[in-house]
Amino acid sequence: MVRDERGQMAGIEAVVFGMLILVVGILLVSNAWGVIDAKTAAREAAREAARAYVTAPEQVDPSALAQRVGVETLQELGYRNAVDGWVIQTQGEFERCAVATWEVKVPVPVFRLPWLHSGVSAFTAVASDSERVDPYRSGVGTSPAGADCGGADQVPDS
Repeated sequence: MVRDERGQMAGIEAVVFGMLILVVGILLVSNAWGVIDAKTAAREAAREAARAYVTAPEQVDPSALAQRVGVETLQELGYRNAVDGWVIQTQGEFERCAVATWEVKVPVPVFRLPWLHSGVSAFTAVASDSERVDPYRSGVGTSPAGADCGGADQVPDS
């Protein structure tokens, strides 16, 4: 009985290319997940910074306190090494009824694949949060709107 190659099918290259596609897919999905994670961390840091700003005690600089709380929140969420790349900033004054908006920007490095050439070296995850300073709090300057916040009790959408 002589054996020939009739009926045989090549298939080993399908396994190799399948593994290559699987590995590249995992790398791309993990990079996308890093952006989602950074966006969530930026949102949490912005919320904590805004809350710390509007509830700051009288003896403390509210901007410095909010900045410190925002950085601590990012560090607790695992962003320890990129402190220089973070941008945490505020808009608004620290006075009654004022709306303070804190914006946090976190750079996310891009995983570079040799055959995919793009000019992007990092994504930036941006999140902001707004809080209103309590209209009846003591030790805070009064806004032009007065103690009733001008009838507005809602914080504008950010």
